[in-house]
Amino acid sequence: MNFIWIWNGKKIKQYMIVVVAAFFTAGVLYVERSQITVFSPSAEATAIYKAETSEKKIALTFNISWGEEKAIPILDILKDEEINNATFFLSASWAERHPDIVERIVKDGHEIGSHGYRYENYPQWEDEKVRKDIQRAHQTLYELTNKAPKLLRPPNGNFDKRVLKIAEAQKYKLIHWSIDSKDYGNPGVEQIISNVMDNVTGGDIVLFHASDRVKQTHKALPTIIDHLKDKGYEFVSVSELITSTEADSSEIK
Repeated sequence: MNFIWIWNGKKIKQYMIVVVAAFFTAGVLYVERSQITVFSPSAEATAIYKAETSEKKIALTFNISWGEEKAIPILDILKDEEINNATFFLSASWAERHPDIVERIVKDGHEIGSHGYRYENYPQWEDEKVRKDIQRAHQTLYELTNKAPKLLRPPNGNFDKRVLKIAEAQKYKLIHWSIDSKDYGNPGVEQIISNVMDNVTGGDIVLFHASDRVKQTHKALPTIIDHLKDKGYEFVSVSELITSTEADSSEIK
């Protein structure tokens, strides 16, 4: 009887080990599945905000969502300064109303990225609504430019990990910025210049606006461009910046 009792005890221990191992494996799989759900399609949720490079390359970017008076003067300045590779993030509903300005942007050689269709905060929307807005903007900009945009800057620049996942699933790279001119608040020409020049380094993506609400950007821009040229900076599009250098990104919580 003692022999039988000892044998059963060993068997129980073996079964216990198997059961514990099974629970541990199930737990790992559950965690991994949760991680896949959170981080898919990439390992981490990231947005590009600058390029890590020792070269003096910089990307000027302009958001447009409203109006028609300020875009042309800014385009004229860029042309006078012989810059033909800025990146314009266009609200597609605005682009529909101003196809002539869109045509001018393309004709001048600038890159066009998507700024969504409706100018509202994506994080407040359900997944499907965000997805449809990105798709509608994509189709609209493609019809206007005959070129599919590949870069997305969400309305107001607002996004979270969920929005980033949706954008990546639509084959978009989500672009933020590393230098904010803060021109949207019309703080004064000298302040806009200072906001850009005080901390600029190679690989920066600079945020400007070309909507009618900005009253001082076109006044500050020539000085900013001249200062950057004097410091030896080369102007490139966002796509060129991130493909020719190692992109720097930040994790979205």
